[in-house]
Amino acid sequence: MTIDHDSRLRRLKFRAWHRGFREADLILGPFADTHGPNLTPDQMDQLEQLMEQSDREIYAWIVGQEPTPAEFDTEVLSLIKTFRYEAHASRPIGDGM
Repeated sequence: MTIDHDSRLRRLKFRAWHRGFREADLILGPFADTHGPNLTPDQMDQLEQLMEQSDREIYAWIVGQEPTPAEFDTEVLSLIKTFRYEAHASRPIGDGM
């Protein structure tokens, strides 16, 4: 069964926004909303693989609290890290993350 891009994207967005760890939700959800429509099938594979990991690990890799294992140090994780810095820079002072 082949899943079309839009269906796959809807699932990824839901998973990104409903991680159960608020800090991860606030990075992954907006990333999926903003960049999801433009991800290639390979990048979607990378994001799905990343989403299989624990929230705390993903968050620690994104914010640099822990080194990222080689298998997860992907183009998509780099995009997420860049997105986090850009989103943080555009927030009003005192607005978390």
